[in-house]
Amino acid sequence: MNFNPKNHWENVYQAKKSAEVSWYQTHPTVSLELIALTEIDHSCKMIDVGGGASILVDQLLNEGFKNLTVLDISSKAMDYARERLGKRAENVNWIEADILQAELPSIYDLWHDRAVFHFLTSPDDRKKYIQAMEKAVRPGGHVLIATFSLEGPPKCSGLNVERYDAKKLKKELGSSFDLIKAVDEVHLTPHKAEQKFIYCYFKKLDSAKGGHHGFH
Repeated sequence: MNFNPKNHWENVYQAKKSAEVSWYQTHPTVSLELIALTEIDHSCKMIDVGGGASILVDQLLNEGFKNLTVLDISSKAMDYARERLGKRAENVNWIEADILQAELPSIYDLWHDRAVFHFLTSPDDRKKYIQAMEKAVRPGGHVLIATFSLEGPPKCSGLNVERYDAKKLKKELGSSFDLIKAVDEVHLTPHKAEQKFIYCYFKKLDSAKGGHHGFH
């Protein structure tokens, strides 16, 4: 039987409330700190890939960001977020799609992904993801990807994952992206189990300017 990612994630969110899934965060501290580090202004376009039920969008709206897109394969996950946000959900662009097949309607200043990329265990899928990202992020734009670290769990939600350190992730992304900063995080699941994550902040090289810039 072929694996259907959409059915899988709809079932996960059907079976559990958004705050019960293992990767749920009550406060996305590291993401917010790295977004602050990019120094992008509040009118910049930002996409949260796989951000369905995540609370990050609430925090970004609180901070005054205006051009927010949330993409998720699960409509149920986004329903949770929309219910939680109430009227404020109208200020967010919601895209129900698989990132490997999505036609993104915009070019983004910042791409954020916490816990999608590590589910891509096939090199082919990773290539598709990175091509989509290269197309969607403007030159000089910012990419934040968080995955399980090398000490993180080998499986999540019944699926195998690929684990990373900064060097391995940089190698996957290739020469168009400059690694600016890597941060480790020990995430506690709702059941108080530890999951070790690594967050990597990359800058997309502005090839017109020929080379690396930004802070190191």
